[in-house]
Amino acid sequence: MRSKARDVEPTSRRHGLWSSPPSQITLGSHDLHIWKTCLGLPDLAVQRLRHLLSSHERARVNRFYSERHRTAFTVARGCLRTILGRYVSAHPYEIEFDYSAHGKPSITNPAAVAADLRFNLAHSGGLALYAITCGCEIGIDLELIPAEFAWREIAERFFSANEVVKLSSLPASIPRRAFFNCWTRKEAFIKAKGVGFSQALDQFEVTLGPDEPVALVQTKWDQREPSRWVLKSIDLGEDFAAAMAIEGHDRKISFWEFDERMIPVSQSQSSAPLPVG
Repeated sequence: MRSKARDVEPTSRRHGLWSSPPSQITLGSHDLHIWKTCLGLPDLAVQRLRHLLSSHERARVNRFYSERHRTAFTVARGCLRTILGRYVSAHPYEIEFDYSAHGKPSITNPAAVAADLRFNLAHSGGLALYAITCGCEIGIDLELIPAEFAWREIAERFFSANEVVKLSSLPASIPRRAFFNCWTRKEAFIKAKGVGFSQALDQFEVTLGPDEPVALVQTKWDQREPSRWVLKSIDLGEDFAAAMAIEGHDRKISFWEFDERMIPVSQSQSSAPLPVG
């Protein structure tokens, strides 16, 4: 789900959730790293990120009608390459991706160091999130919450009957936020499983109320699924809803904020000085 175009500066930084990353990133077997970046980076940073994209990604950029969307894709994908490059000890430009039948990305090159790495990404409202871990499946979703939103029709079409009842029973000021809590948790889960929207959203249930623990409640295909997965919400302030789903327990979570100084010089730029200003 994508809301109408509206960029909002998240307030989570003042909550102390996000930190500057260390110069050397280590991903242990029980680590989960969540990265955040604003897509509205300065023009010079956008230019440098564009040089990191593959020819296929640049072709995708050119197919976008508006400069806003071209910039958002460039930054989201360029930051992904820059972040992953730190984990696989490769220049961002050298990273190669493959995609599952339902569009979930994975790294194919450098294969030796990427075999166990798992990642997922989402962007909305001028913000992008990336989840990085190893050895287990991960999914993340992010949605900008619009000021006006007719949630009931969409909930009745896509959510389970129990979730619709829960939404309808909440006080009048809460259902809009609860709807997006539900949506992001569901989408994070199906992204983690790699099935995308081939999995009907009404075939499983998640918690959604403001006072409920974040959790996968049940699935119609396997009663053991809830014990296998951990769902967590991600605090980005009142304008956003975000959630992640991870297969397995006991992960140590770190929250990093992307710094444009992390962007390396691309191979095509290495022989030329960067512009200053």
